[in-house]
Amino acid sequence: MILSNRNKYYITETICLLFILLFIYASASKLMDFQHFRIQLGQSPLLSAFAEQISVIVPLSEIIICVLLLIPRYKAAGLFVAYGLMVMFTAYIFIILNYTSFVPCSCGGVLEKLGWQSHLLFNLFFVFLAVLGIILYKDSGTQKFHAVKNKKLTALFSAITISSISIVVVMFIFSENIIHYHNRLTRRFPQTPIEKVNGKDLKLNSFYIAGADSFHVFLGNSTAPLLITTLNTHLAITGKKMIELNRKDLPFRGIRLSVRPPYFFAADGSVPCVFRGRIENWKAELAYKGGEYFTTTQALDSVSIAVVTNNSRTGDNVLGIINVGEKKKTILNPFILQKQFDGVFDTDGHLLYSRGLDKIVYLYYYRNQFTIADRGLRITGRGTTIDTISRAKLNIAKDKKHKQRKFSSPPLYVNKNSAVYKNLLFVNSAIPGRFEEDRIWQEASIIDVYNLNDKSYQLSFCIYNLEGKKMKSFIVDNDNLYVLIGTQIILYKIGTKITSKYTK
Repeated sequence: MILSNRNKYYITETICLLFILLFIYASASKLMDFQHFRIQLGQSPLLSAFAEQISVIVPLSEIIICVLLLIPRYKAAGLFVAYGLMVMFTAYIFIILNYTSFVPCSCGGVLEKLGWQSHLLFNLFFVFLAVLGIILYKDSGTQKFHAVKNKKLTALFSAITISSISIVVVMFIFSENIIHYHNRLTRRFPQTPIEKVNGKDLKLNSFYIAGADSFHVFLGNSTAPLLITTLNTHLAITGKKMIELNRKDLPFRGIRLSVRPPYFFAADGSVPCVFRGRIENWKAELAYKGGEYFTTTQALDSVSIAVVTNNSRTGDNVLGIINVGEKKKTILNPFILQKQFDGVFDTDGHLLYSRGLDKIVYLYYYRNQFTIADRGLRITGRGTTIDTISRAKLNIAKDKKHKQRKFSSPPLYVNKNSAVYKNLLFVNSAIPGRFEEDRIWQEASIIDVYNLNDKSYQLSFCIYNLEGKKMKSFIVDNDNLYVLIGTQIILYKIGTKITSKYTK
């Protein structure tokens, strides 16, 4: 069937009208809920790093195309630009479905109800309409565009197609590099990286997680320092035991339990002393007494404990390792914790140990930095979290009467809680990121995941509040995530989006 020029003209005008309706509606929906649109782009696994710019460029481009299509002399240019934009949208969805680590929620506006596969077909249909419109517009005999030769038209199509796809691919590559290695607080929340499995009400809020293995989680209790409670992976209590110490005549002020199966430690840095025993009978003998006072402990193995102690001359925090075996000794390295202005408060942080890497990890409370060291306290790496606060924001005053230094105002936490398993560092951040809704921070705690091998950011997920209470602490053991919230302990299963990143 041969179409007359008049029919070609009407079909072309219809195609232009469809594009105008599509882009006017799409741009209007984006602009009317601009903040939500920008948040959605911030969660894209392709465009996170460029969300701020693209959130403006895309609706502006759609409006410009509509203007071009409405002006007869620029109609051909409008169709070509529409074609290029639809090719970019199509390439974007194809990469989302086939080459990204997760598939985000579908975009809003006119396509909000479409799945990604349907969205892809929708875009391909409009790519076809743009091609058809350009060909019919050329053959309709209107304007100078009719004089363009077919070879030149084919070359123009090829150039626009290659350029459009290349732009999306290049943005994807650069965005991935920026997000993982040069991130400035843009988080990615893939769908369902964790799943709640079980929960148990412990009736008290004084419990803390002392350790875990493949079969149990061990809870200490701050109001009953020698009570150890054992739960299985179904969160059923399998044992409660009062730890027996062979010395009870010491001036204990704050015993803290740390379980590293098959051993456990009971330590009090104000004495200072360390007791060691086996979990088979929960009896402990004094293994270390005297020497450096310490504030924080982390069991490494059956004979070694990492501690944060103080420099006897300056009072600055220092990272050390206490060996409580036959050859008792203490190793200190004053260069691991980096002083900024105070040396005590500004170097406070989380002391962690990765058994899989056999590395000590120290994550600061009040700044976006962490340090990795081996058992000899040799620094093997330093890294930063995606939070932008590199210098602790603290107000410290001297109490001359009591000869103490105290916070004169509440400190700004950057890293509230943390855990480590193998090569992954899990950080409960206190700093909201770009393109994030306030509602999420009111309803949940945010966990950011980092790969310690290359110091890269991986992804984030939420642990939602329970009865209005936020998470207190958590621990990770393989695919088990144990969380204390209020009086309850919750077990989450960690999905393959995270466990696939573990070093074998």
